[in-house]
Amino acid sequence: MIDDTKIIILKRSFQNYYVIFLSFVRALGLPVHCDVKSSNFVAIDLNVNWIHVLIFILMIKLLLTSSGINNKIMHDSLVQLLGKPINESSALFIPTGVYPFVGGPNYAWWPIAGNKQSALVGLGWKSMGLLEITALSSIERDTWVPAIKETDALLVWGGDPLYLAYWFEESGLVQALNSLNKNIVYVGVSAGSMVASTIFGETYSSPRAGRGTPLTSENMLFNIDGREISRTYVTAKGAGFADFAIIPHFNNPNHPDACGKNAERWAAKVPAPVYAIDEQTAIKVVEGQVQVISEGNWKSFNIQQA
Repeated sequence: MIDDTKIIILKRSFQNYYVIFLSFVRALGLPVHCDVKSSNFVAIDLNVNWIHVLIFILMIKLLLTSSGINNKIMHDSLVQLLGKPINESSALFIPTGVYPFVGGPNYAWWPIAGNKQSALVGLGWKSMGLLEITALSSIERDTWVPAIKETDALLVWGGDPLYLAYWFEESGLVQALNSLNKNIVYVGVSAGSMVASTIFGETYSSPRAGRGTPLTSENMLFNIDGREISRTYVTAKGAGFADFAIIPHFNNPNHPDACGKNAERWAAKVPAPVYAIDEQTAIKVVEGQVQVISEGNWKSFNIQQA
């Protein structure tokens, strides 16, 4: 049984969750007496009796990529985050984001046993499972949450980030991850990296085919092959594990929206710091500390210099 108190404590390195908890407290009709910020924590004195202690410590470590683990420095970073060799680590693979595309079932198979296997699933894990998050809301939590608690890493494939973010929330996966009392490594690929953010932007050249409601939507012009081409540009709410956004496939000719000035236009619409990363770059986050891991090219936007 938890002792009674009046304090909610949040890790200072993830103060975006302070707002969420404060909203939650107010939604319960509990008066907020004061807001005290110490050097290590944010504490909220609720000024009411018999409120349980709520300690929220986000224990997720992030390795966010465009197309998987493509070089030695990224591989070494993954091992460092795991705290042990990959062949001693377990992982769960999430393919969900690719389903809203024509050919989605094939795209989901490629990283499992096809030509994309070596970049993620085929790294030599001790054990590997498939976590289909569209199914989770129809299954009792006590059935699938233990698999989350027991794994060392979540490997989140790409696709439509808005659809993926929808199922992250709808499935209860975000809530389950936020309640973990152990470290877990989140490895994102493309859309899987994008949804780790609190807010992200994405472009669409054709109508979307999956669920998910954007925060904003507009037509934007991008310079592609010397012509101004219209794209639907949206911003949307992500899982909230990071307070910056990702533009994957930076300067990749197969993703012209993310090249050069187009990436700059994209980033300008996101109300958060943005990292545009290529296939040889990853963003590593441990306890709120962001580090760029790269043997390629990347660019940051909306970063305020101290």
